[in-house]
Order: sequence, then structure tokens, then C-alpha cells
Amino acid sequence: MILCITHSQDFYNIDIFFEYLKSKNIPYFRLNSDKISHYQKISINENFFELTDEFGNTINSNEIKAVWHRKSWGISVPGELDENYTKTFLKEYAALRYNLFTLLEEVPWINPFENENKIDGNKMHQLRIAKKNKLTIPETIFSNDSEQITEFFHQKCSGKMVAKLHGALSKTMSGENFLSTNIIDENSLENIEDIEYCPMIFQPYIEKEYELRILYLEGEFFTGKINNSENADWRIANENYFWSEYSLPENIKNALTSMMKEMGLYIGAIDMIKSKDGNYYFLEVNPQGEWGMLQKELNFPIAERIADNLIKRMKTNE
Repeated sequence: MILCITHSQDFYNIDIFFEYLKSKNIPYFRLNSDKISHYQKISINENFFELTDEFGNTINSNEIKAVWHRKSWGISVPGELDENYTKTFLKEYAALRYNLFTLLEEVPWINPFENENKIDGNKMHQLRIAKKNKLTIPETIFSNDSEQITEFFHQKCSGKMVAKLHGALSKTMSGENFLSTNIIDENSLENIEDIEYCPMIFQPYIEKEYELRILYLEGEFFTGKINNSENADWRIANENYFWSEYSLPENIKNALTSMMKEMGLYIGAIDMIKSKDGNYYFLEVNPQGEWGMLQKELNFPIAERIADNLIKRMKTNE
């Protein structure tokens, strides 16, 4: 059986994944990460767990032969809970969830849980590994120091700088509630003192030809090009953007493959920019990043390839 860790609002990608598993007669179980709380019944000992989900479906850890960590969401808090107990509720259910996930670390995962957490939670570490593997990266500073940021602006940014959060407020592919990447110029720099309340990542603004969203899956590349050259982030701009299939140069594929292997990731959604100076700039990799638009718009068989990868590794592990 393949366990798919997702969330209660997930659809499309996961539906295709499950339909494909059905066609292969592979059993599966959907575990909504946001409902690993009072909605479910969970018992764990040192080498076994049993879980009954919010719909009454039961699974035990001995049945699970592979895991797709599709997405994890925040744990749902009951509305009737006294707010004085909210921190304890979230802390203890987060610990329960972590213990449940790590009990499965011996079976094949996409991606290995600890590797994914380290990479997803450290964008500066990503940039170091990318540069080590011969990818071009923007000059970058992650800071809450307005003086250092101002110096970086004047020395590195030629009058225009990008500011972005380490993590997005939302991971939807349509951009709802998504905090835009901000553009800072000489006029807006005067408000940088407030940065002490929210450290951000700063990079020079890159004049780009287009953006690339690359879904990497253990040596395979599914790459979409989007015709956005004017806006900092296509996900929140009010423009008629469209995806087209794109073929990456072999040297970029080789560098990305080497990077992903060093990161210990089987899968990741990679963002790159093709600049007007002809360079490919690596921006980041999101191990749980969105790729549904690539499957939908370009007919890439990504969900099917994820399933094939897990089926192959599950059989090898028997």
C-alpha cells in the first residue's frame, strides 16, 4: 500500500495519482495532514501505529510499503478549544505527527522526510548547494538589518532590488492569499527600517526574458516556460500568462541533477529565470512545490511518473 500524505483541500494532482494507482491495482491510503488531530484516532508504540481517519478508514503501519509526501498543512484546531490550550494542542499534535511520519522512514519516500525538511526550511543552504553544483545564483542577503540591506542595495542592485519572504503565505497555484514578491527602488528604500519586524531575502532585480517552473523527478525534467518578463511574480499579476513546454540545455539539466542528488531529493519544483543577459539563474527548489498547472496545461504525466517511481522502489524494497 502507498500512503499519500496531503491535506483536506487537495485535488486534481492527487486525483490523477489515485486513478493511476487504481489502474495498476495498487492499494493506497489518503492521510490528510491537517486532520491529524482530534478528527482522527491514532496510537503509536515504538515500532507500530494504527490510525483511523476522519471518515472511519483504518490503516496500520505494517501495511504501508511506500510514502508520497505530497503536502503538509497546519493542524486544524477545534473551535471550541479554550485559547489557553491552543499552544499545547498544536505542540503535542505536531509531536504526534512527527513520530508517526518518522516511524515509516525505512520504506521508500518521495521525498525522504528529514531531507525535505532541511531543504525546504533553508533557502540559503539551497543557494550554496546550487552554486557548488555550477548553477548561477543571484547575489543574496537574508537580513533584518536595515543598514546592511541598504549597503547591499547600493553595492549590488543597480537601483532595483527584490524582497521576498523565506516562505510564502500560501502555496496555491492560483495565488489566493499569496504575498507578492516586492520590488524596492530608491524611493521605497527609505521605509526599510521596519524590516526588523520581518526579516526578508533580498536580491538584485534580474531583467528577465521569462520564468521557468521545472518539475524534477529523479533525473526526469518536466519544464514549463511562462511569458512573464515584466512582473516580479506571475502568480499574483493581473496578466494573461500562459505556459509552453521548454527544453532545458543539457548543462543545466546536469547541474540540477547533481544539486538534487546532493540535497537527497527525488522530486522538487525548481524556479529559474532566463535573464536578458543569457544566463539561467537558479532561484529556489520547493520539495512540495506546485506542478498541477504543468500537468493540466502541457499534458505532462507527472502524477503518473511519481506513482511509477514509488511502485518501482516499493517492489525493490520487498
